[in-house]
Amino acid sequence: MGNRLREVLEGKERNYILPFLWQHGEEEKVIREEIARVHEAGIGAVCVEARPHPDFLGPKWWTDLDIIMEEARRRGMKVWLLDDDHFPTGHAAGKVKEAPEELHRVFLGERHIDTLGPARGASLLLEPLLMSGLRPTYSLSSYATGANKLIAVVAVRRDSSTGALLGDAIDLTDRVRDGILYWDIPEGHWRVFIVSENRDGGSKAQEDYLNPLDKDSVSILIDTVYEPVYERYKADFGATFAGFFSDEPGFYNDKTTFDFDSRPGKPGVSLPWSRELPSLLEQALGKDYRKELHLLWHEEGKRSSEVRYAYMNIVSRLYGENFCNQIGEWCRDRGVEYIGHVLEDNNVHARLGSGAGHFFRSLRGQDMSGLDVVLWQIVPGFDEVPFRWPAGETDSEFFHYGLAKLGSSLGHIDPKKQGRTMCEVYGAYGWAEGLKLMKWLTDHMLVRGVNYFVPHAFTQKAFPDPDCPPHLYANGKNPQYRHYKHLNRYMNRISHLLSGGRHVASAAVLYHAEAEWSGESMYFHKPVKKLMQHQIDCDVVPIDVLIEGAVVTESKLLIHLESYACLIVPYAEALPAELLRRLTEFADQGLAVRFVDGLPKRSSEGGVVDGELTRLASHRHVKAVGLDKLASELIGDGHYEIMADHYEPYLRSYHYVHDDFDVYMFFNEHPNRSLGTKVKLSAKGDIYAYDAFLNRLEDVAAERRGSGMAVPIKLEPYESVLLLHGSGLEGVASLTDIDDVNALKALNSVKRPSYVAEVELTGEWKIAIAESEAYPRFETWGSLTALTNMSSPDALPRFSGTFRYETDFEWDGSVEAPALLDLGDVFETAEAWLNGVPVGVRLCPPYRMELAGALRKGINNLVVEVTNTLVKDQRDYLSAFAQQEPSGLLGPVRIHSDL
Repeated sequence: MGNRLREVLEGKERNYILPFLWQHGEEEKVIREEIARVHEAGIGAVCVEARPHPDFLGPKWWTDLDIIMEEARRRGMKVWLLDDDHFPTGHAAGKVKEAPEELHRVFLGERHIDTLGPARGASLLLEPLLMSGLRPTYSLSSYATGANKLIAVVAVRRDSSTGALLGDAIDLTDRVRDGILYWDIPEGHWRVFIVSENRDGGSKAQEDYLNPLDKDSVSILIDTVYEPVYERYKADFGATFAGFFSDEPGFYNDKTTFDFDSRPGKPGVSLPWSRELPSLLEQALGKDYRKELHLLWHEEGKRSSEVRYAYMNIVSRLYGENFCNQIGEWCRDRGVEYIGHVLEDNNVHARLGSGAGHFFRSLRGQDMSGLDVVLWQIVPGFDEVPFRWPAGETDSEFFHYGLAKLGSSLGHIDPKKQGRTMCEVYGAYGWAEGLKLMKWLTDHMLVRGVNYFVPHAFTQKAFPDPDCPPHLYANGKNPQYRHYKHLNRYMNRISHLLSGGRHVASAAVLYHAEAEWSGESMYFHKPVKKLMQHQIDCDVVPIDVLIEGAVVTESKLLIHLESYACLIVPYAEALPAELLRRLTEFADQGLAVRFVDGLPKRSSEGGVVDGELTRLASHRHVKAVGLDKLASELIGDGHYEIMADHYEPYLRSYHYVHDDFDVYMFFNEHPNRSLGTKVKLSAKGDIYAYDAFLNRLEDVAAERRGSGMAVPIKLEPYESVLLLHGSGLEGVASLTDIDDVNALKALNSVKRPSYVAEVELTGEWKIAIAESEAYPRFETWGSLTALTNMSSPDALPRFSGTFRYETDFEWDGSVEAPALLDLGDVFETAEAWLNGVPVGVRLCPPYRMELAGALRKGINNLVVEVTNTLVKDQRDYLSAFAQQEPSGLLGPVRIHSDL
């Protein structure tokens, strides 16, 4: 049996969960209690976060961290540390404002003055425009809050009818004397651009942050936070102390902090800047680059796109090298790892503002890929329709079809990541979120290749902590906490099976960042969506990797351990010249290249690429394909691996390979529709279905079809399954060695019953209730003959906790045949006992439990406990963004029998 499968069946899987553990300066017993509850929930690590701590890096902080480290050592847990006094990372615990001015944030800003010539002897007063803080009501220099450094003064001729810039630029920088520009204005309309370096641009909340483009500025964070931790816990580095976590570092150059569309071209926004940029821009644009800086804000045809591409290419590389890579190297040199994520929201992963410019570059220095899902960004059923979330309207296609694939792709293609992708998950959905939604979100991530999780969060603050609920324990007030361990076991088991091997995908899809910087473009997630809806898996790959780390062998694109049959290029008006040359080489080597909705028209840099574009347009291995026809074209060309018998747009799939067995994960992502189909797999021999909740394998009735096997799949909403096959599974149903006793227990059912007979329970239900801290001491509520919503206005609309339902029913059928309890609609977690025998816990649909011999002839006693979320009691702000579900057991409750 495959080692990882054996480890899972024997309960020896590793830990893949490291929840945030929020510190506010609580007393010792509170800290120890919270860590005990984390460990009790089946979790083997924590990520400590000051949220905020009143004495970060002071004596109380070190005392608290000592307690956490001691508890972790005793329990065999790992400790990660969020690397600043509060998110987003970059504040360096306030030490930046004490550093030399050249290490503070700096920006490039633009003002302009409109002029009309001819006008001999004219002058322009620039000095006030080079001052910060002036406005009409405070117009004098004495009110200025700072002075900017002049970079360039450039005049550009305008069209006298439209005002458009005509490209006739004159550098006037050397004509400025004592804050005044002296210039004989030529005939016509001219716009004079004043480009300057300033320190007051950017988001107000991040004004004391480091400059991520400056290596020495980033070192302030290392010196302030990382080094003291190393000095104190040096002996634990690489053992109990696992590493550091950066949370949402970015440029934050926009006054509107979370404008996810912030990028060059947005009027009035200062842009990230550093001491290295002038020389790098000169290398990219030539010695007269200052004459074109205004194009970072203003339109002048394709030249604006070329200048913006050059700028974004430079700043995204500087960010990756000076921030992420520098910190990552520091960590690896000391035997620990560096993880975290940047903001990806609504495509900001390729932009400025709260973004970091380029997803892949921004995380290249980390040891895991990373992403987060918070604040109702992903909501079941809203994969196309925008959803109103706290930050506005979601780009639902990105969040559902792009985000997790973006993260897992980096995990797959970067050797440093070792196939690991981390997701910060569950945070800030409000108390409306319970284990049902958490399980759906978990499957959404797993089936896209995410295999490490940072649940958000465990808080030690006294209940109710208003900070971004839900909280997983909440001082014992979260009534679903006692079932949370079941989700964690499920998560760890599947993550273990989806780690340590190799992901299999048919296609690579080009990341769109450089295309967006260069002109009209298509988001990468547009083609990814079409592929996912047809069970064609893919990875998203950046241009850097295609140029530096990809080869074509036997017509396959090889990147690290991945092998792709084709490369898909979303529409791009322009792409870097080096990539166009590389694509031509790939096609010559036999790789299928598919341009979606047309080929590029030019290069990003503006150089001549007519030859490359002509060759690509006529190449036999290259096609231009419409987006809506992309999936069918790939299937027609044989570029697929899994084929469903009919179109199932909500059936998600993922294929993972170990040395001696394969794992296929399937998930029904639709929130209220069942699906049933057959999927053809490239498999031979026996196929087993693995139930990660029950930790059990079952035989699957597959049939040979061509060179593969056709496997029937029926999945209810919220349901997933793992199919396993391979030589490592031979004999799995007939284990006899005494060492395999745990595996034998897990394999006690290897044949799935038919469940053809059905009886509905229609008797009276006695109902009792218990809040979280009172459980299991119940108070009698009453009785019902018809099951109903217990949160209705005439029932218990403000009750959060557990509803206990008890009924007796008569059974005259077989007690030898397998039987199944089907609870119907439940809101939201369920646990049941039949005749005093526990029959199972369910967190989400389908709420079905095997009765496994508990059913008897005559009168049977059934007890069902249903637990809702704290939203009915707390009614928090974040929960107001989503529809509320009812509470309790709504049924119908049925017994299904095999006879």
